[in-house]
Amino acid sequence: MAKNLFITATEARSGKSAVCLGVMEMLLRHVAKVAFFRPVIYVDTASDAYIDPDINLIATTYKLGPSYMDMYAYTTTQANDLISLGKSEDLIEGVVAKYKALEKDHDFVLCEGTDFSGATSAFEFDLNAEIANNLGCPVMLVAKAHNKTVDAAIQSIEMAVDSLLDEGCDVIATVVNRVNTDDTVSIVERLKKKPWAAEQLIFAIPDEKSLGNPTMAEIAKLLNAKVLYGEKELDRHVHSFAVAAMQLRNFLERIDHGTLVITPGDRADVIVACLASATSVSMPKIAGLLLTGGLRPEPSIRRLIEGFPYALPILSVEHDTFPSARKADNVHAGISPENTRKITRALEVFEEHVDTGALARKILEKETYIVTPKMFEYGLIQKAKACKKHIVLPEGEEERILRAAEILLRREVVDITLVGLETEIRKRIARLGLRMEDVRIVDLYQNPYVDDFVETYFELRKHKGITREIARDMISDANYFGTMMVAKGHADGMVSGAVHTTGDTIRPAFEIIKTEPGISIVSSVFFMCLKDRVLVYGDCAVNPDPNAEQLAQIALSSSRTAKTFGIEPRVAMLSYSTGASGKGEDVDKVREATRIATEMIKEMGLDAIIEGPMQYDAAVDPSVARTKMPDSKVAGRATVFIFPDLNTGNNTYKAVQRSANAVAVGPVLQGLKRPVNDLSRGCTVPDIVNTVAITAVQAQAQQGGSGEGPGH
Repeated sequence: MAKNLFITATEARSGKSAVCLGVMEMLLRHVAKVAFFRPVIYVDTASDAYIDPDINLIATTYKLGPSYMDMYAYTTTQANDLISLGKSEDLIEGVVAKYKALEKDHDFVLCEGTDFSGATSAFEFDLNAEIANNLGCPVMLVAKAHNKTVDAAIQSIEMAVDSLLDEGCDVIATVVNRVNTDDTVSIVERLKKKPWAAEQLIFAIPDEKSLGNPTMAEIAKLLNAKVLYGEKELDRHVHSFAVAAMQLRNFLERIDHGTLVITPGDRADVIVACLASATSVSMPKIAGLLLTGGLRPEPSIRRLIEGFPYALPILSVEHDTFPSARKADNVHAGISPENTRKITRALEVFEEHVDTGALARKILEKETYIVTPKMFEYGLIQKAKACKKHIVLPEGEEERILRAAEILLRREVVDITLVGLETEIRKRIARLGLRMEDVRIVDLYQNPYVDDFVETYFELRKHKGITREIARDMISDANYFGTMMVAKGHADGMVSGAVHTTGDTIRPAFEIIKTEPGISIVSSVFFMCLKDRVLVYGDCAVNPDPNAEQLAQIALSSSRTAKTFGIEPRVAMLSYSTGASGKGEDVDKVREATRIATEMIKEMGLDAIIEGPMQYDAAVDPSVARTKMPDSKVAGRATVFIFPDLNTGNNTYKAVQRSANAVAVGPVLQGLKRPVNDLSRGCTVPDIVNTVAITAVQAQAQQGGSGEGPGH
């Protein structure tokens, strides 16, 4: 496997940081431990607290372990001093030393070149080439095409590639970034005719204005503005600026979606007009207000703002209007780790226009089989995308659900149906500033399915004394409605539980969807993501005290789940005794469950190994296994751990989660004919994204979907 990559650009503001973000995301699907390294960073000497934005972005987004100081070698000032003193070799030696310190503890090091900023920009291209060669890095070139004709862009790229090749660099890919949308095909086709094109991959990424537009937070920070109102809405993007120095009838004609309105703080008429436009269905939604001259709204206007139902970001600066407008217009928008929507969009654009599979194969000689938490999570997303499924979310009015749905839809992971009151859902989407115009919403009370669902539920449950009236009441519950959508084939799976209890989520599935053939029990697993591997724990959430037959079915379901998610099922049936030495009712139950499960696996022709009873240490530790079960194919190598009861399983998974700092993904329900999964009411947006992806992968497996398991 290749151990490094050097990403360099042709000039400043090429969008190199967004490309680094996409490459890092791609690498973490294949490589266990990836480091990020910048040989030389530009530092604003006027600020002692300056932190390189690209290191901050990558390290924070992907929670990288090395300290900030370990992720770069020199500042541009230090590098320039060494070069001017004729100590270029010392510069290279220092860079190599810092790099080797990172390489020692990581499987791969992603290196990013300089920014072409400040006094060193004249020699940075050659410096990047020299550093890449001394580190033994293949090179990916990021070329800027913004505001260039196709001919000018081609000429610039050709000169850059030729120069890198002359320096002896191994250029494996060229990414032409910020291209006019109409020119992407032409640029790629023309570059592929160049003599060096056969040895490298070539991609063109169109200019994405939302990545170049600053947010209100960036405007506030760079203008040293005070946030008067709307602090939680500062992630809004500013698409344009409008100075309100005219009468309202003329000014209102000049605002558009995403406009930042700049006006003196005593213009009460403009402030009121902007508030009114935020609620008007016929007016564009502005990004916010910038009040100048250090003037604040008078008390009556403040009361109006404070009682306004929609939060509008309002900033205040001490400078006058036109100096403030000039400064705002010169703000260079970056990608900050706090701006998750911009990160999501950058990854979306990268994956849409770069063949990440081909790029990974180009960079890596072979894939690693270590599955880390990051690799597992990213693998979930990729496997879900490979054969897109339709997931229903009954809690369509919940903010976390909506934010997760936006991420899933924009990255094209799944198709989604939201259930709830459509007017309320649309209102919340607008208030949160989410872009989900095409999301499917099924109104719980006004839809074509109700009568059919009521009749179906009545037929299923009339033997329990359910009447049609009661059936109609049950179907008016969002979880019952969503479950019926899955049962009737209108969706492939369901995820709920952000605001409902576990019972509220899974009870409808027991009643309507029921279990798979040959399985009489619904159970659960947790994916326990340790530092260097992912284990499967079952059942830690559903069944308090399963009998031997039920325990065997849990083992069977868990082995299938492991296989579905790319984990080779080596199943350990856990007990307080290993092998044939122990006696007692609890050990006998596990021994009998192992026998039943082994027979079931043979009858079904499944590719899994089940052994037990065994203690946890024998299952997980090779040295203990050699002593207690020397001839075992599972002991010391187990990947699936079946606990004898809920008390043992639930406590063990929580102990491992806290003590080993493991990531516990789940519970994932198994055994149902169609997948339904439960969320914790304290779930985060990433938890929801992962659970929806898991549900989609389960649906693929049940319906014959293709694709390798996560992390492979």
